[in-house]
Amino acid sequence: MAGNRGVLIFGGFIAAVAAALYPIFYHPMTHVDEYKKEQSINRQGVVQEDVQPTGLKIWSDPFSRK
Repeated sequence: MAGNRGVLIFGGFIAAVAAALYPIFYHPMTHVDEYKKEQSINRQGVVQEDVQPTGLKIWSDPFSRK
């Protein structure tokens, strides 16, 4: 009886962590095109040289594969 309770608590903890990580990590990695489209809409009209601090690397595509 006590062993089952421990398994349920531990399994619930693992499920909660997985549920929290899904929208942060897994979903963006599986829907790259959707996020690229959203970023292109959000960055319309932004001139990088006007907003980029001097001496820093220019923005790059966070979804590009290296």
